[in-house]
Amino acid sequence: MGRVAIVTGASAGIGAATSRLLHERGFEVYAAARRLDRMAPLAALGVRTVRVDVTDEAGLAALVDRVVTESGRIDVLVNNAGYGSFGALEDVPLDEARRQFEVNVFGAARLCQLVLPHLRARGSGCIINVTSIGARMYQPLGGWYHSTKYALEGLSDCLRVELRPLGIDVVMIQPGGIDTEFPGSPASNCSPAPATARTQATPAGMRRR
Repeated sequence: MGRVAIVTGASAGIGAATSRLLHERGFEVYAAARRLDRMAPLAALGVRTVRVDVTDEAGLAALVDRVVTESGRIDVLVNNAGYGSFGALEDVPLDEARRQFEVNVFGAARLCQLVLPHLRARGSGCIINVTSIGARMYQPLGGWYHSTKYALEGLSDCLRVELRPLGIDVVMIQPGGIDTEFPGSPASNCSPAPATARTQATPAGMRRR
């Protein structure tokens, strides 16, 4: 049986490109995102598309159960879903800050928890966490976005040490500027005061995946 991969944030940008590449290389790919209609081109290629919000605990559990039931294994998890919302720290509501952490950090962490028993049972596998160059730099108005990316990298570094003896690899991808559907620079997509608007972006910038 061929190798099986789960890719989140697969409706556009890096997630969609990753799903296509893995499919071309012989993986059975489960592409997950909130916007199922945007994944129609992937479905036409034979990629299995699933509507999932990474903040939905039941949805994540159902995704993993479906993959194991249908394919019998999981080999690769690509945690790519994420978004950025920008604004001065004093203006961004804490509910919005928490939402960024739920999507960018806790969603990825929970999916790792759900997938790991299957990887551990096989004694192999790979978890790929898409972070950002934003985890190695900072800019005004990006405090919460950068914080989530720093947090995901810290989690990934620790997880790598934990899983190495089990034969499971943990890889971080740190994209820079990516030419996706988001126009302009992060600074042009800052939340006004009060910061209630949510901008969307690639891991390097600001589009929800």
